[in-house]
Amino acid sequence: MNKKVWPGALAVFVTVVVLDSFVNMFLLTPEYETTKHLWRATQDINMALLVVCYAIQAFFFAFIFSKGYEGKGVAEGLRFGLYVSLLMVLPFACMSYATMLIPYTLSLKYSFFGTLTWVIAGAVVALVFGKYRHAPVPAM
Repeated sequence: MNKKVWPGALAVFVTVVVLDSFVNMFLLTPEYETTKHLWRATQDINMALLVVCYAIQAFFFAFIFSKGYEGKGVAEGLRFGLYVSLLMVLPFACMSYATMLIPYTLSLKYSFFGTLTWVIAGAVVALVFGKYRHAPVPAM
């Protein structure tokens, strides 16, 4: 396994946890309040399971990125994050709207903020991978 995967996964984990927590605890709170009958009470949320899920996502995000890494900078990470969000976030938001009694606005906001989160995570993983790309050249 590429030695960049673990630092990349850690950076993605922190990024996604911080951004997702901010989005869910502040930006989407009004939407959640209008549909509170659909969600667990805050005290009933299984935080340990959430952490495990974030860790799995972060690891495989960095791992898959490492398989196609071309060393093309942050733009490569931004594209990767967009592709991942098109695979994960957008279908999940659409399926949630199709199967749950959530407002269309919640699905749209989740799509937007989720895509933004994974695009930023892509930039972060590309920065981490770029940091370890070349060994320093000794001065002569």
